[in-house]
Amino acid sequence: MDDLTAQLKRLLQRLRYAFDLSMASGPLSVIGWLALASLAVIFIVAVFLATTHIAPPDNHDGLSFIEAFWEATMRTIDTGNVGGDNGWPFRIVMLAVTLWGIFVVSTLIGLISAGVQTQLDVLRKGRSFVLERGHTVILNWSNSIFDIINELAIAHARDKTFSIVILANKDKVEMEDEIASKVGPHRARIVCRSGDPGDLADLEIVNLETARSIIVLASEADDADAQNIKIVLALVHGPERRAAHLPISAEFRTAKCAEIARDIGNGEVQAVVPDDLISRVIVHSSRHAGLSAVYSELLDFEGNEFYSVPEPSLTGKTFGEALSLVNPGALIGLCDEGGAVRLNPEMNTVITEKTLTVIIADDRDSIAIGASARPLLDETAIQLRPTSKEAVERALILGWNHRGAAIAQELSAYMAPGSEIYIAASTPGFEQDLARLRLSKPNVVLNYAVTDTRDRHALEAIGAAGYDRIIVLACSDHLAPQPADTQTLVTLLHLREIAAASGKRGILVSEMADIRNRQLAAVTRADDFVVSNRLVSLMLAQASESEFTSAIFKDLLDEEGSEIYMRPVNTVISTERPVDFYTIIEACRRRGETAFGYCRPRSDKDNPSGVVLNPDKGEALAYKPGDYIVVLARE
Repeated sequence: MDDLTAQLKRLLQRLRYAFDLSMASGPLSVIGWLALASLAVIFIVAVFLATTHIAPPDNHDGLSFIEAFWEATMRTIDTGNVGGDNGWPFRIVMLAVTLWGIFVVSTLIGLISAGVQTQLDVLRKGRSFVLERGHTVILNWSNSIFDIINELAIAHARDKTFSIVILANKDKVEMEDEIASKVGPHRARIVCRSGDPGDLADLEIVNLETARSIIVLASEADDADAQNIKIVLALVHGPERRAAHLPISAEFRTAKCAEIARDIGNGEVQAVVPDDLISRVIVHSSRHAGLSAVYSELLDFEGNEFYSVPEPSLTGKTFGEALSLVNPGALIGLCDEGGAVRLNPEMNTVITEKTLTVIIADDRDSIAIGASARPLLDETAIQLRPTSKEAVERALILGWNHRGAAIAQELSAYMAPGSEIYIAASTPGFEQDLARLRLSKPNVVLNYAVTDTRDRHALEAIGAAGYDRIIVLACSDHLAPQPADTQTLVTLLHLREIAAASGKRGILVSEMADIRNRQLAAVTRADDFVVSNRLVSLMLAQASESEFTSAIFKDLLDEEGSEIYMRPVNTVISTERPVDFYTIIEACRRRGETAFGYCRPRSDKDNPSGVVLNPDKGEALAYKPGDYIVVLARE
């Protein structure tokens, strides 16, 4: 007897456990139990009515089982039917069934309402699968994302179906609200999803199988580089990854982690190190006023950009011969079969069938190859004056951030022995950074002082007017973008007044943290402004569209390769009469340089920098002293 009781107890426990599991499995299980319970109640009532012959007074023969089952079912589904019943015995039975029906219906309504609310919560959290095709995926969230969205929308303005899918550890609604408030009008469809980009399950949400490209941003976390390496691993070596090539552009804070990402990327990863890019652009702009406008246009989809394309009609010709044959478009380099980019290669380099040409153009479809015959040149206008040699100079860096050391090192690499770099700032940790700083050239003198760059008297005390070039850095490590730019603007205004009072003025370049302050900064009359966050965004957007962008800019900004220079026009051609660009290309070719634009500062409101890239080669223009030719050269 005791064994039987124990067995029954265990049986009841198992049944109770099975019931609990069933109830916890979701609303469909609860609905199923309600349906079974309702059928049981209806069946019992039908049997009871059929056997007791309880029926309305006008039904003298009673109800059959089928009729009783139907009546009970109708009272369960529609509780209003009980109002028309007659006869108290029948009314009491139907009232009991109706009360059960009220319980069932109210429970069903509650379950349906809860299910709908749960589904809305899921949608609001951004956890549903993305069914887009040919979309660009952005992983992680940073301030660069808004410019990236703008640039991608411009690049695909003709594609009405283009979409951008964002996956980040951030609330979906917050992401959508920020994008709506900070991104201008565009036609791209933006889809936001919440999740961990380093989690394989979360990556499946954004449908990488049909994506056209992926951008991995550096988050604000301290271990952002480690996180991005993990994301790259998941993208490239994930078990569910597609077999086709997966273009990935990833942002890293350090060159070491970027190299690791390239090694594990199987040729699919373009690793971008923003600090290197920004530091070099700032230094190059400080040496040649107007260069930041050149870099900005090359990175901006609204102007000219790089295209790496095969041009079979140039096969067999040398690079020097092909320079004048591309029009529209400006040939500036070659890319070999292994993906190595050579900008401004030797002029006798032969273009083979497998060689890709690197061309600057407004649009891929606008590139054209002209006739094989050389155009008529104005030989008498060509002047091969030597460019000026290195001279001892003084450079001043005002303000400090984590890019300051790289900027000082890069700047010293271009300076003649005996030159001086003077750094003035009051940023916390500034002196400790300088104690560890080693310049690229040991024979360049480094001096510094702890100085409030917002104080005009302090700037006059260090002789700001006597420097050949001045770089003003945004104190963005310890200040938000707006306060950092405000401090920069104050410094620039003081420098403007000092230059006006002294009558001396070197090249002045300033770093801005927010593009919205660019127009205000123009009042200070600085020669160049480098908007750091925007450069990062443009670089990542370009890299997502072309697999060679990172290699092109690496070669472009490396002091060992060819770089962009602004050559005074009177060292290239005569300014006595109008000259076409074919003649300028030939003059530069004879010097081993590649010309692809010019700079004519004329205070044009539509083009304040005066920089024009990829000009019409056949149009003759009148140049003046003070104009420049934009070239690629090795020195």
